[in-house]
Amino acid sequence: MQSTMQDGPLLISGIIRHGQTVYADKKIFTVTPEGVEEATFFQVAQRAEQLAAALTKLGVQRDDRVATFMWNNQTHVEAYIAIPCMGAILHTLNIRLFPEQLAFIINHAQDKVIIVDASLVPLLAKVRDQIPTVEHIIVNGPDSTGLLGETIDYETFIESEAPGFEWPELDEKSAAILCYTSGTTGDPKGVMYSHRSTWLHSMASTSANSIGFSERDRVLLIVPMFHVNAWGAVFTAYFCGGELIMPQMFLQGEPIVKMIRELRPTFSLGVPTIWNDVLRAAENNPDVDFSSLRGLLAGGSAVPRVMIEAFHDKYGIDLIQGWGMTESSPLAAVSIPPVGTPKDKEIDFRVKAGRVVGGVEIRITDEQGTVLPRDGVALGEYELRGPWITGSYFKVDDPDKFHDGWLRTGDIGTIDALGFMVISDRTKDVIKSGGEWISSVMLEVTMMAHPAVFEAAVVAVPDEKWQERPLCCVVLRPGMTATPQELREFLAQRVVKWWLPENWTMLESIPKTSVGKFDKKVLRAQYHDEALDIVVLR
Repeated sequence: MQSTMQDGPLLISGIIRHGQTVYADKKIFTVTPEGVEEATFFQVAQRAEQLAAALTKLGVQRDDRVATFMWNNQTHVEAYIAIPCMGAILHTLNIRLFPEQLAFIINHAQDKVIIVDASLVPLLAKVRDQIPTVEHIIVNGPDSTGLLGETIDYETFIESEAPGFEWPELDEKSAAILCYTSGTTGDPKGVMYSHRSTWLHSMASTSANSIGFSERDRVLLIVPMFHVNAWGAVFTAYFCGGELIMPQMFLQGEPIVKMIRELRPTFSLGVPTIWNDVLRAAENNPDVDFSSLRGLLAGGSAVPRVMIEAFHDKYGIDLIQGWGMTESSPLAAVSIPPVGTPKDKEIDFRVKAGRVVGGVEIRITDEQGTVLPRDGVALGEYELRGPWITGSYFKVDDPDKFHDGWLRTGDIGTIDALGFMVISDRTKDVIKSGGEWISSVMLEVTMMAHPAVFEAAVVAVPDEKWQERPLCCVVLRPGMTATPQELREFLAQRVVKWWLPENWTMLESIPKTSVGKFDKKVLRAQYHDEALDIVVLR
């Protein structure tokens, strides 16, 4: 027997209509060199309607890819709304990719139109003659460089159209947004999100058992809008009425501390390297005021225990870990301690990768594909499935990433009976020494607990006797000193003896990927090329 419930499609346009009407006066703030600009949800949605009308006249049709090459700002939000709601596909381009990767992604996606911030025109110009499918480039802001040839001015483009574009009725499973992985191994792969998956992910983000994004919040969105749709925050904001602060290119510790003091966010999303820099900028800064914050969300890589403790002990702020990936939209797990956990034990849960959220199923399997017990001991690869988990890549057949309807994540770790995950490593980063695994993640977060260490990354290097051994790459805090021997002695008190790295190198900075993670493939290449000054301790 079928139910008699209404069966309307779950569309992004429904999310936007809700925010535009119910939360019309809520605001989006954009930080600019001249000051802070602001507009209401209603105004931004109306400008998105004008953009959709203008794109339609330009010839953009259903399923055409319209790309953005932009900072986090109001205009980018307008594109986020207009493109999928009109039935086209939003493709967010990573502004930090090498030109070769950027051209590859644009051509692979067959983008028809690109919207670019004027300040980023020189970067896009490097590949303009390599992207034949792009018919039009729209520039947000004044651009007199001429580097891109003939372009369209964004404001002139939308001002010629009136608000009131009628969003079409679409199949909820139709493609809405295209994001590419960061390509840390091989070419980037495209993940195509549907209207339905985006809708459900937005609803999950409002749950108190996940990040609890609500009308009470004003969220400082530091994670780039090209990185998994800024973790879904734009659509969640319109879904729940939470306000947004867009920092554009001001992503260093000092301007972020200033934004928190002056714009009073309640929550913020960013990668651990950002939060590490915020702690640095806040130290001995008399103007620091974090009193508006109820919490911070960190994702993209493991968060050191010392960082969680620093925010809690110095500022009374809970730093929450979130775990996921481009293929999971990205929300899959959040490290919120179970109800009833004693205060002095909460940190033991916050340092875990997270607890799987409702809507996502997770399991671990061994190298033969056998499902392992959820006992917090058995070590295997995490596999995911759920309504916002990808089932395939865009125009790429990669059967090795999928197993009996589950997504293979490439992360290795344990899961306990309560659904909490402890990640040991990525399959490509794990160190196999003498037939046993050494966790590079555990070594890194332990090393970063040393008071003189600002950052630490650990990679595997060849070893004649043990096959592989860890190389520890360390960046010291300004004005502080520590020798490799002192650092090794610090580790010796905290990890088993056979994990201790013999190989050490001190760096001015650790190379980062386009989304702020440690770029270990660069470190491995530098070691191979003998470009690192290695100290060997026995």
